[in-house]
Amino acid sequence: MTTEQARKTAEALTYSTGFGNEHSSEAVPGALPEGRNSPQRAPLGLYAEQLSGSAFTEPRAHNRRSWLYRIRPSAAHPPFTRTDNGALRGAPFTETVPDPNRLRWDPLPEPAPGTDWLAGLWTLGGNGDVTQRTGMAVHLYHANASMERVFGDSDGELLIVPEHGGLLLRTELGLLAARPGEVALIPRGVRFRVELLDETARGYVCENYGAPFQLPDLGPIGANGLANARDFRAPVAAHEDVEGPVEVVNKYCGNLWSATYDHSPLDVVAWHGNHTPYVYDLRRFNVIGTISYDHPDPSIFTVLTSPSDTPGLAGVDFVVFAPRWLVGEDTFRPPYFHRNVMSEYMGLIEGAYDAKTAGKGGFVPGGGSLHNMMSAHGPDRETFDRASAAELKPQKIDDGLAFMFETRWPITTTGQAANADHLQKGYDAVWQGLERHFRS
Repeated sequence: MTTEQARKTAEALTYSTGFGNEHSSEAVPGALPEGRNSPQRAPLGLYAEQLSGSAFTEPRAHNRRSWLYRIRPSAAHPPFTRTDNGALRGAPFTETVPDPNRLRWDPLPEPAPGTDWLAGLWTLGGNGDVTQRTGMAVHLYHANASMERVFGDSDGELLIVPEHGGLLLRTELGLLAARPGEVALIPRGVRFRVELLDETARGYVCENYGAPFQLPDLGPIGANGLANARDFRAPVAAHEDVEGPVEVVNKYCGNLWSATYDHSPLDVVAWHGNHTPYVYDLRRFNVIGTISYDHPDPSIFTVLTSPSDTPGLAGVDFVVFAPRWLVGEDTFRPPYFHRNVMSEYMGLIEGAYDAKTAGKGGFVPGGGSLHNMMSAHGPDRETFDRASAAELKPQKIDDGLAFMFETRWPITTTGQAANADHLQKGYDAVWQGLERHFRS
């Protein structure tokens, strides 16, 4: 499919709304069975198949599964064989030692011609262990060609954050379009293909090995705020009835495996359940902030959270710094100086981040910074000087969109990230020149 055809397809998409809902959809009327999941003969000669994203016995509130009604069952495939991992890596990350230094990267360089989304995945680092379903990984991608093959990740769910160029995601459960300013979530095990809506594409991926992302509890905030469940859009059924060779790549325990099917595995005619992809517009995030004094902790900007076995401690949080008003009185308004038990990878989708100086050699769209556990960070000198002297009138922050993957464990970089040409040298210098102002 050409880029123009992909754009027309994306513009015509419809969705079902709601996060964690029991969605149901059929591309052909009568394809969904009534009153049962697995009848003796499924409607229209389809095969009934359950896709489980959680153990059968997990509590109902955390149970993830979908029933798929497909042209051929997923079991109808030849053996998989190992294939080259390219620049993709999986946990445990042992190529380097965890680094306490603050690190920052420029955007990925331009990809080689013919690079599709999968080939353009480049792993920066992560933590945990894919075989234990713990931890996470940070990937970046750059691409200039649409995928013809199909990909599925057995290791974790994928939170895709486009920064440049839109994506059309053809999944087993239907189609999603994700453009810069939106994020797409592909659950563990769901197969998909990425087609480009523009000539090139670039962005970020959080691969979550742990518990599936969920909306954070609101606590004292009350019943409303942050990311509203109704703003998440799930696909409607759309199947491919394609006979002929199709390469299917599976990421399994950190490595890529490939098989050539004699049909497209994106052949689900109908489905129902809650193990489903989503797309979400970050500009719909309902920002909660101070209306008196002090800068609140960035946890109030959490869009999605993957809980751990410790209450309140996330395996990974996805946090967004969306457009918002700053009105705090007698308050240093940018994010404060900080040392954190959590580790923070931060990226920029557009514009500038209010705690960092933009421009060449700074924090730019497509780039990213890593502040690992207990590494001291905060506004750079230029930002500190400006904010300390600013007139404190109401201020609208609307020229930037930044995000953070925050995780309970240090992020160990890959060898390619630690030695990359686009790793900025001298990042520590942004905090030099913070003068002594103490007066006894």
